[in-house]
Amino acid sequence: QVQLVESGGGLVQAGGPLSLSCVVSGRPSTYYVIGWFRQAPGEGREYVGTITWSGRRTDYADSVKGRFALSRDNAKNTVYLQMNNLRPEDTAAYFCAASTAWTTEINEYTFWGQGTQVTVSS
Repeated sequence: QVQLVESGGGLVQAGGPLSLSCVVSGRPSTYYVIGWFRQAPGEGREYVGTITWSGRRTDYADSVKGRFALSRDNAKNTVYLQMNNLRPEDTAAYFCAASTAWTTEINEYTFWGQGTQVTVSS
């Protein structure tokens, strides 16, 4: 069993940065990938990025590539999503999730956090 808790959301002006954290408890070494997803009001959940627990491999959605960056601190069992140059269209609830295999497919993530809201004002 794996538990995930996101934090760091808030209100930020367009062009500004924000950093989200995902604390993973349980057995993180068992789970190969931590993914981030987001969901805007009235929209489906959208893939943002993925990082292996080792941090050696990352992937990003085209919409965030070059602006968002994933990293991890194994000592703190935490994965970070650094978001730079934020845009109003980045406004959404952001979720982290755990998968046993490398994937960008939302349905292949087994465990989910409760989400943290990011609002970008124009």
